[in-house]
Amino acid sequence: MKIMVAMSGGVDSSMVAKRLKDDGYEVIGCYMKLHNKPNYHEENIRKVRKVGEFLGIKTEILDLQDDFEKEVYTPFVEIYKDGLTPNPCALCNKEIKLGKLLEFAIKNGCEKLATGHYVRLDNGLLKVAKDESKDQSYFLANSDPKALKYMIFPLGESFKADIKKEAANFPELLEIAGQKESSEICFVDTTYIDILKKHYNTDLPGVVKDMSGKVVGKHNGYMHYTIGKRRGFSVNGAHEPHFVVKIDSKNNEIFVGTKDELLDYGFQTSNFNKFLDLNSEFECFVKVRYRSNKIKCKVLISDNGASIKLYEPVYGIAAGQLAVFYDEFDRVLASGFIK
Repeated sequence: MKIMVAMSGGVDSSMVAKRLKDDGYEVIGCYMKLHNKPNYHEENIRKVRKVGEFLGIKTEILDLQDDFEKEVYTPFVEIYKDGLTPNPCALCNKEIKLGKLLEFAIKNGCEKLATGHYVRLDNGLLKVAKDESKDQSYFLANSDPKALKYMIFPLGESFKADIKKEAANFPELLEIAGQKESSEICFVDTTYIDILKKHYNTDLPGVVKDMSGKVVGKHNGYMHYTIGKRRGFSVNGAHEPHFVVKIDSKNNEIFVGTKDELLDYGFQTSNFNKFLDLNSEFECFVKVRYRSNKIKCKVLISDNGASIKLYEPVYGIAAGQLAVFYDEFDRVLASGFIK
């Protein structure tokens, strides 16, 4: 079987390529150029070429910068402009890695595409990785369900610490085995606000309101804030911490409240990406952000998305983030963007 491996120059994708090669598959590595950060790609390509030479496999370079800008970077900027909290990794996995890269793999005669994601497949469904601290099922849950039949995730049963130890056994992989892990958002060096400043004037002072609409303070510009943030704005006469509860981008206003006012018992999604046939109403578990716990909920699917009732409240549900729905076996049933 001919398999393409998405290679980044990191330890995970390099070990995926090695494991598949050792198992006797015909392996082709592919590095994706996704953005134009100076000196970023040259170093990664050097590492990919070095691993390819060590394994004796062909390595391709696929320039997807235009697609990445259209499908990931521009939406990231625009979603923040709208006062929401984007999830660029979820967009990238759907449109780029399990989208454009998969198309490239198939055009090159590959039957499967393998990546270094920590996730498992169970009867055609995404399932939480054995190493739950590295699990990436959440970020893959926005992907086209049809793409999964072409995917292989060789690290789903492994622990990250073991992968690094395994790589360190080979002199040719020592460099990548010990390198620092990359940041979660590949095109953000420091904070998201530095990206936004390239496109907008983010420093637009405005008023802070409480949840009744009363003006209680000032802020530095709504783009500086996300739901749940508790610093960087003033609240006159406050005797307890206040958090951003709502953002009004049109009027450059933020609404703040106490921690209890951050609690939500439900939300709606703007879409509903199903991985199997589901009843219009069912119970399951949901994560409202990557690092949140799974909460039991009831889902009511509609034509335009879904309405979710939580069986226990969650702090700081943010519009724009991805909600991912799991069954009792840690398998992904569906996802939807919170609105």
